[in-house]
Amino acid sequence: MATKNNTKKKFKKKIFRRLIYFLFLLSFITMGSLYFLNIIPILYFICIGIFLLFFDLLMVWLIFGKGVKKRVFGTFLTILMIIGMLFLLFYSFYTLDFLHKISSQDYITKNYSVIVLESSSYGKIKDLEDNDIGFVSDASDQTTQKAKNYLDKKVQLNFESYDDSGDLLDSLLNEDVEAILIEDAEKSILEEEHGEFLEKEKVIYTFSIDIKIDDNLAKEVDISKEAFNIYISGIDTYGKITSVSRSDVNMVVSINPKTHKILFTSIPRDYYVNLNGIDTTYKDKLTHAGIHGIDVSVKTVEDLLDTDIHYYAKVNFTSLVSIVNELGGIEVDNDEAFRAYYEENEVVNYFFKKGVNKLNGKQALAYCRERKSLPTGDIARTKHQQQVLEAIFNKLLSKNILTKYTDLLNSLEGKFVTNIGTKNLTKLIKNQIQSMPSWTIEKNTLTGTGGNEYTYSYKKSKSYVMIPDEDSLNEGKDLIKTLLQEA
Repeated sequence: MATKNNTKKKFKKKIFRRLIYFLFLLSFITMGSLYFLNIIPILYFICIGIFLLFFDLLMVWLIFGKGVKKRVFGTFLTILMIIGMLFLLFYSFYTLDFLHKISSQDYITKNYSVIVLESSSYGKIKDLEDNDIGFVSDASDQTTQKAKNYLDKKVQLNFESYDDSGDLLDSLLNEDVEAILIEDAEKSILEEEHGEFLEKEKVIYTFSIDIKIDDNLAKEVDISKEAFNIYISGIDTYGKITSVSRSDVNMVVSINPKTHKILFTSIPRDYYVNLNGIDTTYKDKLTHAGIHGIDVSVKTVEDLLDTDIHYYAKVNFTSLVSIVNELGGIEVDNDEAFRAYYEENEVVNYFFKKGVNKLNGKQALAYCRERKSLPTGDIARTKHQQQVLEAIFNKLLSKNILTKYTDLLNSLEGKFVTNIGTKNLTKLIKNQIQSMPSWTIEKNTLTGTGGNEYTYSYKKSKSYVMIPDEDSLNEGKDLIKTLLQEA
């Protein structure tokens, strides 16, 4: 009987030893992961280390000390701590993986459509065998050639080149070609300029081309100590954030970590500007810079505001809807009542009263997009975009965000991208955790005068544009310069 009891005691001690070994090992791994994640301020890191060491030694004393109650209590606490550290490790690795994903975009996506007349008998791509198909010829765009090669593998076609999307549209309407190949962003421009085009066209085939990019746009600074500018590009699409499209939201967020001041500078989408690196014969709407890639948008805004854009962040419709919903909605203080609607499979109408409105994701998107029912049009829309961004920013800095942490990261995965490196992002988070500063937010919107001019993206006829007001533009430059230079 004594031998049996001794065997039982040895077995229990073996289990306890393994439990303690695992506790110490997990504590070591936890400290290593927190060090590697690098978002915990050094004082907090030391305190966590001391606490874990004290706790581990206390568990040794409880589990291997005398008394059954001590051992049971020690075992219970050890198991709880192990579970807690496993959760902490999960959050650490999940955060690091997310930060790496959003700061490592190495490709963009161009989406193409093959379009025929609604009245035609063509219903699928194979029906176009040996027929003529038009496309816009752009010697600087190698993606178009890739798109043609892709179609060549599907069906034999005779490609006819045109100078711009206006001529391309005419070729289809005049039946000079049986179909046209067009990138979705260019298609959106045609729909904007010729609403009746939607009633005459029929999409019979769609596909996407991924293009590798070398993103060297970042102008590195220590964002925990130095002032910097982030260009926010909100593209007018749902789905993949890598898609190339028009940039409907164009905002420069200037941040000074020393003074804890933030400045939102919004630029109307139709601002009439020279697109950097594009044919200088024609100016264009700022929104069309997005068609040529985020690099053209960034450099165009730098030229316009005479300032460095250190980093960019790119979002789309899906990003906004997801993040607002995960935050449990936001509140905005609306200056004037208006009704907004937009189409996403169906027409949805929203009424925004004067005063405080609580918005879910889709309502926030409609609030940001509407301009036609507002007296000042795009100027009012940019102010609404600023309000929504400020509301999101304030919620992200609230303590309640911890309960929505993983859901929030999940909602942004694949819907948000930035070229702020992981190292700088963790520095910014660490700085916020350490000092928990109260940020002051200022807002400014550039203004101008509505007019009609020829644009690079659509040369066939004049389009609505906003001619920049020089006084407003100079004031915007000065506000950014002042914030960046404040100590």
